[in-house]
Amino acid sequence: MFTVIAFDISDDRTRYRVVKALKKYAIRVQKSVFEAAHLPENHLRRLQRQVERLIDPKTDRVRYYFLCAACKPRIESVGRGEIAEYEEFRVI
Repeated sequence: MFTVIAFDISDDRTRYRVVKALKKYAIRVQKSVFEAAHLPENHLRRLQRQVERLIDPKTDRVRYYFLCAACKPRIESVGRGEIAEYEEFRVI
């Protein structure tokens, strides 16, 4: 499954920590958007728990968009950057 993760976090320190956590599982494609090509369910749940512990749900927002294999070829992009195929991330 292809996952797009977008966030809006007001505090700089919290944003830095969330970005650091996301970089373990996904590739940054914009300042507040990450993509994960093959994120196993257990890694996704671990990531979500980490992010939930970091953010303030009263002021911050993180969204996860799940795209099936049939939907991914329909992604369109204009401007710099391609929708990259990349290897699965391994969390150590």
